[in-house]
Amino acid sequence: MRGDTRSYAAARKERAADVDRWLTDLLRTACGTPYGRDGGTRGTDERAALSGIALVAVGSLGRSELAPGSDLDLVLLHDGREDVARVADRVWYPVWDSGIGLDHSVRTVSEAAKVAREDLKAVLGLIQARHVAGDPELTRAAREIVLAEWRADSRRRLGELREAADRRTEAGGELAFLLEPDLRDARGGLRDVQAMQAVAAAWVASAPGPRVREAYELLLDIRHGLHLVTARGSDRLVLQEQDAVAGALGLLDAEALMRRLAEAGRTIAHAFDTTWRTVDRLLSGPAPRGRRPLADGVVEHGGEVVLARGVNPRKDPVLVLRAAAAAAEAGLPFAPATVNALASQSPPLPVPWPDEARDALVALLGAGRAAVPVWEELDQAGVLVRLLPDWERVRHRPQRNPVHRYTVDRHLIETAAGAAAFTREVSRPDLLLICALLHDIGKGYPGDHSATGAVVARDIGARMGLPPADVETVETVVRHHLLLPETATRRDLDDPVTISRVAEAVGSREVLELLAALAVADGNATGPAAWNAWKASLVADLVRRTRSVLSGTPLPPAPSLSAEQASLARHGGGAIRVNGGAVTVVAPDRAGLLWHAAGVLAAHRMVVRSASAASAGSTAVIEFSVVPEYGTPPDPATLEADLRLVLAGRLDIEQRLARRARSLRPARVPVAPPRVTLVDDASTTATVVEVRVHDRPGLLWRIGRAFGECGLDVRAARVETLGAEAVDVFYVVDRAGRPLTDEAQRAQVRDQVLTALR
Repeated sequence: MRGDTRSYAAARKERAADVDRWLTDLLRTACGTPYGRDGGTRGTDERAALSGIALVAVGSLGRSELAPGSDLDLVLLHDGREDVARVADRVWYPVWDSGIGLDHSVRTVSEAAKVAREDLKAVLGLIQARHVAGDPELTRAAREIVLAEWRADSRRRLGELREAADRRTEAGGELAFLLEPDLRDARGGLRDVQAMQAVAAAWVASAPGPRVREAYELLLDIRHGLHLVTARGSDRLVLQEQDAVAGALGLLDAEALMRRLAEAGRTIAHAFDTTWRTVDRLLSGPAPRGRRPLADGVVEHGGEVVLARGVNPRKDPVLVLRAAAAAAEAGLPFAPATVNALASQSPPLPVPWPDEARDALVALLGAGRAAVPVWEELDQAGVLVRLLPDWERVRHRPQRNPVHRYTVDRHLIETAAGAAAFTREVSRPDLLLICALLHDIGKGYPGDHSATGAVVARDIGARMGLPPADVETVETVVRHHLLLPETATRRDLDDPVTISRVAEAVGSREVLELLAALAVADGNATGPAAWNAWKASLVADLVRRTRSVLSGTPLPPAPSLSAEQASLARHGGGAIRVNGGAVTVVAPDRAGLLWHAAGVLAAHRMVVRSASAASAGSTAVIEFSVVPEYGTPPDPATLEADLRLVLAGRLDIEQRLARRARSLRPARVPVAPPRVTLVDDASTTATVVEVRVHDRPGLLWRIGRAFGECGLDVRAARVETLGAEAVDVFYVVDRAGRPLTDEAQRAQVRDQVLTALR
């Protein structure tokens, strides 16, 4: 992996050995021995001086895993000798003076054992404690007592260990899927391996195997590289350090680093779950006897899925999928030996697949959430890449985007699991599940992932044995899987061109209903920033309108005001309503209304996460979804009052925003420059301007003011913030209500908006 000849593992062990020698000298000097580090014969004077005292390393030094920025965790054991406080000071102070962090304690053996009974961190440290200097009998006695009590009280102590792991997961998330993971405390991180080692020390489960140890060493190497890059002892791999850490480890870039990290994290997390299943089974007493049939050749035994007696995986290529479907439908895990046997002995599926294999895959995916852990089992065993060779392209592939909560492969199975809830709402539930599993398969290839994914999905569909018409449907759905959410949030649904183009791309009601269900499942599996009630309502409206066109019926009429909006509109010149994170403005339509209202929100430290603006007759309706930029939200009454002043034209919001801008720190330079695109052929009645830029306070105000300076009105708008990126679309017309046709004017608009974004 690295180009240098000396590995980080060797460097850690050498560093630990150097620290050991230093600490040994400190203890000898503190105890008054006349001997240095020359290794010569030490007589009775030294033995007497070091009698009854021992320096013990715990933590990373105890495991000889000392990274460049690691602290030292030390225990000074003694037998009650009177000078122990003086000795401790003479050891601790030089360490402090060196600038190395130090966690220290001074205890007798009985005191150490007592603390270990009450403190989980202390017992975990002493289980893996290592003698450094002094009387080795003290170290041996402490470890023996602590280990004996750990094993004797394993039922209670392992419960504590599991609770601590659950708290870490809740606080730190899952390492494999985090944008900026904590290498130590996240699920699948270093602490989980150390927890498995503690379980093994209790003689309840086996120690971590070779794959876990390899993953653990990789995490240690990444942590080592992070310490070198940052020159501090950090365990969090933040975004801006990832390229440098990748370089330190000899990897191509941050994506290669995070892919390796995701694989290691998932390997550890999977082994951790397997360990705790063993713990639960052994500590809960004997499992019920007997075998319960689940499928042909597959039974339940002891709460796990195993093969029936006499079944030979070598003779049945479909058995692995049939067993996986049975496991998911029963909500049970595979027995480790069973999944290993299926992985090592199952022959390749014939191409095209037999109907039974395809039906088993659909049954597996149709189990919903229960399919996810079974799919993970197949992945860890190496089964998936044999069933679906293209899966290797997306396996553990990071998305490195705050909008996405999962790697590409995990996102695909999560989407399929979510799509299972919609199988009663589509005419082809089997195709829905297959499309959900494959919709982002193109992210493993260069180019537009929807276009490349359609080609890959077509090939996979044919390999699965789907009829040609179904293969075409799968290809179409994968190609257009973003069509509905992108159109709904970036185009004016009242514009007939919008609906006709969607209907033309979709082609049939069957494809439309598949795309509609997939949009919901995909959005929910992506994360909260990608799917919300606002987007769901827009997609549902788009589907309703497109369905009418495909059925040959007239388009539904343009939406009128809702009862609530109509009530607001009766308030003379307009009205507003603030309801938590929702702000609604209903007022007579006029130029600049959208961006003036957005300016008020910015002045009150409110970040616009999404917004839509439309007209119903002569009335404008603007709906904002907002969150506080920081701290608590502003007083709703004050916010409403300022919005009313804007509606009445009696508030100089520009001056207020200018004062606030002077108090803000300069914005962090975005990864990519802003982009302004005038989208041709998206409307016959307006010019569509798409703005993509790193989000910052007052963004919508600046864009709107740029339109105003160009003499344009915003007829409709769709505003959305995905993570830290704004994707805003505006339908603009000139003062006469016409789209822009003059190229010079179009260029001016583009330049003016870009200037406002800088």
